[in-house]
Amino acid sequence: APVPQVGTNLTDLRLPRKVTVRELGGCMGPIWPSYYSECSALLFVVDASNSTQVSSSCIQLLSVLSAEPLASVPVLVLFNKIDLPCYMSLVEMKSLFRMQDIVSCATQPITMLETSARDGTGLADVLQWLRTALKDPS
Repeated sequence: APVPQVGTNLTDLRLPRKVTVRELGGCMGPIWPSYYSECSALLFVVDASNSTQVSSSCIQLLSVLSAEPLASVPVLVLFNKIDLPCYMSLVEMKSLFRMQDIVSCATQPITMLETSARDGTGLADVLQWLRTALKDPS
């Protein structure tokens, strides 16, 4: 079974230029602001199978979106774990997060996708979004 991210991981991707992805677990929220100035694009991952975390995830997202250093950084909200039988659909997640209101008030462009890190669903779309957001020719 997948284990929630509790630390920080660095991963290099080639898109075709090298891009470093820093993964910060949700419990590391208090230190997130120390990384904002380095951020060129933001992927915010939500566990779409855990309805008990929706409100805290939404609060964290709003906090991130309101941070001044991220005011113009493109944001991709990933509703992950869609491979699990108990996942909430994109329509349900958009409704619970009130994404229409968030998008209309945000200063940065926001995109939403459904993914499954386990079976790879949506990952090609994530890579394409990163290429576009980072203006990397593909």
